[in-house]
Amino acid sequence: MHDAYPYYLANLPVAANAALTVTDKHTLEPACRVALADGRAVDEAIAASVEAFEALRQWPAFRRRAVLEHVTARVAARKEELAEALVIEAGKPITFARGEVDRCVDTFRVSMEESTRINGEWMDLEISPRAAGCQAIWKRVPVGPCSFILPFNFPLNLAAHKIGPALAVGCPFVLKPDPRTPVSSILLGEILAETDLPAGSFSILPVLEDGLAMFSEDERFSLLSFTGSPEVGWTLKSRAGRKKVVLELGGNAACIVEADSDVPRVVERLAFGAFYQSGQSCISVQRILVRASLYDAVRDGLAARATALKMGDPRDEDTFIGPLISEAHSRRVESWVAQAVATGAKVVCGGRRDGVFFEATLLEGVPRAAKVSCREVFGPVATIEPYDDFESALDIVNDSDFGLQAGVFTRDIHKAFRAFEELEVGGVIINDIPSLRVDSMPYGGVKRSGLGREGIRFAIEDMTERRLMVLCGVGTDSEP
Repeated sequence: MHDAYPYYLANLPVAANAALTVTDKHTLEPACRVALADGRAVDEAIAASVEAFEALRQWPAFRRRAVLEHVTARVAARKEELAEALVIEAGKPITFARGEVDRCVDTFRVSMEESTRINGEWMDLEISPRAAGCQAIWKRVPVGPCSFILPFNFPLNLAAHKIGPALAVGCPFVLKPDPRTPVSSILLGEILAETDLPAGSFSILPVLEDGLAMFSEDERFSLLSFTGSPEVGWTLKSRAGRKKVVLELGGNAACIVEADSDVPRVVERLAFGAFYQSGQSCISVQRILVRASLYDAVRDGLAARATALKMGDPRDEDTFIGPLISEAHSRRVESWVAQAVATGAKVVCGGRRDGVFFEATLLEGVPRAAKVSCREVFGPVATIEPYDDFESALDIVNDSDFGLQAGVFTRDIHKAFRAFEELEVGGVIINDIPSLRVDSMPYGGVKRSGLGREGIRFAIEDMTERRLMVLCGVGTDSEP
């Protein structure tokens, strides 16, 4: 990692200052400094994106594909550098950091492929004599300049999930990384700057307060895509005006384990889903419901597995649980666990904080009203409880303000489809954890968990509009 990084304004690096200190999330020592954008820079970036739109929207698909092909190759070539940045700025264990880079490659590769598949449709309009001789065609056209706001937890791949579809369709963008993890986005800016994108096609601007409101409120943007907390996301939507809004927000994902499940595999996957990324994922396994006949086996197996997970230096290849994003975040998780225990919950394993670290924690007997049950923990904490009736388990999953994804372990196809029909979530994962996300699939939630879908082809739908042409008098001697 370098000592200093610029921001990117209208495709160009600008070393305006070195005002933003990025800390190593493990040592808490300064790691580098990044240029911080002000309101004037944000305004210039938006103006440049508006000017770039006319040129970029006229680019043929093969040129957009070529840019994305370049980005895909360069991200792959710089894998270790990007992984190191994730380790330092996000505290992500090195094996998972490399995994995020691999996912970023996939996301840009699929974006590259989809850039030449943005098709339309022919329609027969002769539904009555009044429309005799009428037919229509429609195509998808880019909406215009886009505003992108990122969270800290997957700063590289979530950037790709916004940048890739935008370039695939021809939308200029201004991206705001989380100020705690800006370096990943800046490195993507370096790669984008190597291409022949029209001037103004992209800007990557770390922002604190000055200029922040423009990302949601400025009417020159045609779309706002935000990934982060529900509290912030829904507030931004209320201020966004007429622009399209896509929200990828939080959750308290539940997983049901039926009696016909393979217990060792279930335990392995639950441990991964609950404690991977130190629980800092919106689809982290937070609520576990186990058929009563398997409850003891799953609980005890999961506790043993969680206790064995190595917590420590994210640079260590064997580390599974790294630091949380800040000590304040770790203290909040600690207070939520304490609240649950004070209201009757039992700590099966873990439950202790060490600075920025929090142990892999499993709780049972948790009241529904406890924060660790009804809100999003965003830490390595899961609750577990038994059930006797599958329908009641579905009701418990649905008893939530959130609805992002849910998991169901069962070999009964009827129960699988029952869950698919009844669960009020954006995605139901059968025989795996709700933490599973393949980057090409439609991904998003309902209730407080969001609005719209990501997953390249589905993000493209939000970043484009249908444009219709009606042809009249086709096949007739005169106009109707």
